[in-house]
Amino acid sequence: MKKRRIRAKTARYLEGSLFIAPWLIGFLLFLAFPLGFSLFMSFQQVNYLPTGLQYEFNGINYYREILFNSSEFYELLVPYFQEIILMIPIIIIFSLMIAILLNQNLRGRFIFRAIFFLPVIIITGYLLTEFVNQGEGSLGFLDRFAIGAYLDEFLADSAWGQPIQSLLNQFVLVLWYSGVQILIFLAGRQTIPVSAYESARIDGANPWEVFWKITLPAMAPFIFLNLIYTVVDMFTFPFNPINELIGTGNYGYNSALAWIYFLVIIIFLGIVMLIYMRISRNQNRR
Repeated sequence: MKKRRIRAKTARYLEGSLFIAPWLIGFLLFLAFPLGFSLFMSFQQVNYLPTGLQYEFNGINYYREILFNSSEFYELLVPYFQEIILMIPIIIIFSLMIAILLNQNLRGRFIFRAIFFLPVIIITGYLLTEFVNQGEGSLGFLDRFAIGAYLDEFLADSAWGQPIQSLLNQFVLVLWYSGVQILIFLAGRQTIPVSAYESARIDGANPWEVFWKITLPAMAPFIFLNLIYTVVDMFTFPFNPINELIGTGNYGYNSALAWIYFLVIIIFLGIVMLIYMRISRNQNRR
């Protein structure tokens, strides 16, 4: 019996290993090796020779230059970081509202779901660049009513003036990037049993109380998932100035800059996780 159990357990391990083998091989070849090689190059001075690339150990000089001897990285990172802080709540709240609406028993709701998700598939790459170059993606009434001039007047001396104006100029694009979040919230909304809402109605709860007492707490794990997804998505936004900066130096400098930016993303994700865990802990105590 023990031998049969061991054989059955070994067979399950082998089956699981076979299922994850394609992903593992792809990860090692196309992700782990490039990551390790870029980390190696970040400590090297890469020279271009007719025979190929020559590597000379440079230590942490590139890291020191980016962090302490150059202001270009901070001049691009800080405004975009402020813009991300404004973008994330807008995307999360908008996605949650649309998901709740699309979960209603409406005629043609499948068509509306497809409409909200189509921009994620279509508006990418070169097409997205052309949309922005043609002036699309911004709110038309800003220019029509000269709201931009008022923002310049009131926010000229504020550190948040440029991020707010940049966000408004790309506001439609931000909403277009909410398709995945809407689907995640929609799936999460459908996990809440109907009996919970029926019980709340019997107890006399109004829609506002139902939302805060039932819907929002049940959607908390999906809010956290969308937070993580949105943070990563915004840090890899096509018009991210840091990504453009990474492609302007030599291989060693670019690699060091990419790793510094990666650490910034990890730290930001860690802060988001800590804030979420603290909020969840306080709610559980109540």
